[in-house]
Amino acid sequence: MTENNYNEIMKLLCDRLKVVSNSNIPITSETNIISQLSIDSIKLLNLIMEIEDTFDISIPINALADVQTVRELADLVYKIKSAS
Repeated sequence: MTENNYNEIMKLLCDRLKVVSNSNIPITSETNIISQLSIDSIKLLNLIMEIEDTFDISIPINALADVQTVRELADLVYKIKSAS
C-alpha cells in the first residue's frame, strides 16, 4: 500500500466521523474519537463494520482498545489492509 492509500483511508474516516458524530468540530488526525466527537460504542461498531465492508478487512475488536484518535484508527486500518 502507498501513502495515497493511507490518505484515502484518513479521508474516508474523517468524512464518516463527521456524519456519525453530528458535530461541528473540525476532524483532524489528532481528534479524539470518543471524548471530542462523543462517539458511543454503538456508533463506533457501526463505523467499524462500514470500514470493514469498504476495505474488505476484519478489524479485531480487541485492537480497538488502543485506538483513541482518528490517526490511530487510520493506522490500524492501514496495517490490517497492508497485511491482507
